Amino acid sequence: MLRWQWDGYARYHTSRANLLSHFVLVPLFLAGNLAALSGLLHGSIVLALTGTTAMTVSIALQGLWHRNEAVPPEPFTGIGNALARIFLEQWITFPRFVLSGGWVRALTAPQSNPK
Repeated sequence: MLRWQWDGYARYHTSRANLLSHFVLVPLFLAGNLAALSGLLHGSIVLALTGTTAMTVSIALQGLWHRNEAVPPEPFTGIGNALARIFLEQWITFPRFVLSGGWVRALTAPQSNPK
């Protein structure tokens, strides 16, 4: 799944608005993920709920910003597919996209068909 996600990632991330939103919203998801896990491990329902809320808001907003893309993402095929794709994108594929220079290239590329 990581290979499939990586191979199409640049195609589904060309809108400047979406790219900029990911730069803020992916770290929000990661922080929420860590907060939720920490809350569960330490018995803090408030921290667990805060983290879960941050993750939910992040994914919902990323979904909205993806509407700016000329090529929409592939639909999820089920709950397992959705969870796997979301967690892999947030923890591995997007950070890899940033570190490889793909994010900057996409951000500075001419916008041929923005929505």
